Amino acid sequence: MIDYCCELPKDSGQIEHLLDRAFGPGRFAKTAYRLREAVDYIPELSLVAWEEGVMRGSLRFWPIEIGDAHTPALLLGPLVVDPEHRGRGIALRLMELSLQKAAELGHSIVVLVGDEPYYARVGFSAAAARGLSMPGPVDRARLLARELVPGALNGISGLIHKTHPAKVSTHSQPTERLVANQ
Repeated sequence: MIDYCCELPKDSGQIEHLLDRAFGPGRFAKTAYRLREAVDYIPELSLVAWEEGVMRGSLRFWPIEIGDAHTPALLLGPLVVDPEHRGRGIALRLMELSLQKAAELGHSIVVLVGDEPYYARVGFSAAAARGLSMPGPVDRARLLARELVPGALNGISGLIHKTHPAKVSTHSQPTERLVANQ
């Protein structure tokens, strides 16, 4: 059985180990990492998957803003699953749980860089991201978005940028670790 839980500070070392195994050191050069620099991830939306005491996957969310209007949104990623445990639905379940929780907490827009056929399974599309752009080199077809509130992207366009650290509210660490099990 896999337990899906809120990430705790003590999990960060294991998450970094999973990211190194799955993506290697080249991941730090990606545009999405520039949007995460000097900004904390959102703990209540960031989940990990555990099986028999071993971390199998992780998903984090980061606050971002869109365009000159500074429309608040979320950046999904990195999403990582232990390479030896891919294909078991772990990543899909991490996304389903965290997107549901993001909607419950009042977030309305989520953006990511990824392959549309994969992320379309949880509602992301390049069409929804039309009018959005990322700093640096990003294949436009890989910029995807999803509305958590119908119509949230209506009239929203512009460059995606990181939220200024002073604007990010301090999030407390989750007090309840277990989110779901499967």
